[in-house]
Amino acid sequence: MPKLQINDIELFYDIQGTGEPLLLIAGFSCDYSYWSLLMPLLASQYQVIRFDNRGIGRSSVPDSPYSIKQMARDTAALVEKIGLDKVHIVGHSMGGQIAQELVLAYPEKVKSLILLSTWAKGDPLFNSVIETWGDLPSKVDLKLYQKLVFPWIFTTTFYSIPGMIEKLIEWAVNYPLPPKAHGLYHQSRAILASDTAEHLSDIHCSTLVVVGRQDILTPVRFSEQLAQGIPNAEFVVIESGGHGFLIESPDVMATVMVNFLGKLTEN
Repeated sequence: MPKLQINDIELFYDIQGTGEPLLLIAGFSCDYSYWSLLMPLLASQYQVIRFDNRGIGRSSVPDSPYSIKQMARDTAALVEKIGLDKVHIVGHSMGGQIAQELVLAYPEKVKSLILLSTWAKGDPLFNSVIETWGDLPSKVDLKLYQKLVFPWIFTTTFYSIPGMIEKLIEWAVNYPLPPKAHGLYHQSRAILASDTAEHLSDIHCSTLVVVGRQDILTPVRFSEQLAQGIPNAEFVVIESGGHGFLIESPDVMATVMVNFLGKLTEN
């Protein structure tokens, strides 16, 4: 699988499908595989580009401070190096922070923007959770780490499916490229330092903001702020969704995304 020298790191990426280019940016602690359940529908209609952010997966994991703007520069350089002019951008969670900084710094590269379960600026409760998630990997094993994180990610309904959480924890523990503690620490601090609240009105591309009604990590009010601040943004609440709706409801999420993108093509 290909890697490119991007800025001061190697960045792993994957391309599937044909059509207009659609770039997917994953969130904290997640590599390109986090989008896998959406790929059958997305790649049937679009050229889908996924990659591992700085600090995770097959990309470089430098032990030095990261920033969201830096990761946006990584993403812009990837778009340029693989020979694309403009792309549709989707960002989930931290990936949504990166997507915001990308369109603010490189508006000419972005056809449209889809922001999933993300925010402009975290509140004290959110910041405390993210700070803890950055600190924990150096203190507990991966299995316990996932047990502590998952209740913030998945809904009560998902937890009620017999064996589902245990299966996900086992998958995470046995994943061949587990996250490194220092990579998660630096990603967490990048999240905490980012704030686009005063710049949302400078985003002028077609934008869709989506959040799960049951998301306790990035609650609905975070996405409401985005939708109200970005001119003419569409706003969708997934009633049964939590922060992990890319895992819990992949068909619903892929359909919401494709419907939004399809309307842009019609216009």
